[in-house]
Amino acid sequence: MSTTVRAALWMLGAIFSFSCMAVAGRLLAERHDTFEIMMYRSAFGAVIVIAVAWATGAWRQISRQQLGLHFVRNLAHFTGQNLWFYALTIIPLAQLFALEFTSPLWVILLAPLVLGEKLTRLRALAAAMGFVGILIVVRPNIDALNSGVFTAAGSAIFFALSIMLTKRLTRKQSITSILFYLTTMQLVFGMIAAGYDGHVVWPNAWSLPYLVGVGAAGLLAHYCLTNALAIAPATVVAPIDFLRLPAIAVVGMLLFGEALDVWVFVGAAVIFAANYINIWRETRVTTPDLTKL
Repeated sequence: MSTTVRAALWMLGAIFSFSCMAVAGRLLAERHDTFEIMMYRSAFGAVIVIAVAWATGAWRQISRQQLGLHFVRNLAHFTGQNLWFYALTIIPLAQLFALEFTSPLWVILLAPLVLGEKLTRLRALAAAMGFVGILIVVRPNIDALNSGVFTAAGSAIFFALSIMLTKRLTRKQSITSILFYLTTMQLVFGMIAAGYDGHVVWPNAWSLPYLVGVGAAGLLAHYCLTNALAIAPATVVAPIDFLRLPAIAVVGMLLFGEALDVWVFVGAAVIFAANYINIWRETRVTTPDLTKL
């Protein structure tokens, strides 16, 4: 089996997992608020991470170094994920996923501040194209702009911060250590946020399977995505990942009666092109030209 085929299979697993998480999150909003969903998701995720780490002996890789960076990274991710779950209940799934695809473009704009990376002309062009794509997706007017659009865009920004801080952590921290603090710290954040009003809705027989599904699907999606990137270049993985948009659009139409908006696909295609230009540029920079050796 070729590398491309294996990467495609991992990405199909990621697309399926992301879609399951979105559907479960939309259904859970009938009973739980976003803080409760994050609390239970992190609780089930922590159980899975700890169990796997203990069974495989990977728990020895968990380090107490860089706890401050872990804290800031997980606070950014927790905020972004809460905004994402909130937007999930207000705007169509396809529109939410299209806006989520802007996270790499926010990385381009924020990397000079967080990582000290240079903002090149090509990166600036990619960011500008991405902004045009956002305008096409949301088609800003009084009727189209709502809290769901703003929170979806906000979630992309916080996901971008999480991506950059994760990049810094991977220089010295193992994946097991990052996932351990991801689930345990966000469990604490969720407990504080969910219980601040003195009222927490406990899972019942209906919501419990969906909460377990959200926790498992979130971890599985990132596990599949990581494996795909480990065996294939981003230029191969990114186009496959883009299939999440038409897939979730069909899911939204079949399960929730959402209309298929062609302009969401047009705007998302522009956003994808902007992302791909940046990926292509990074590949050209980091890959040596063997013809000149």
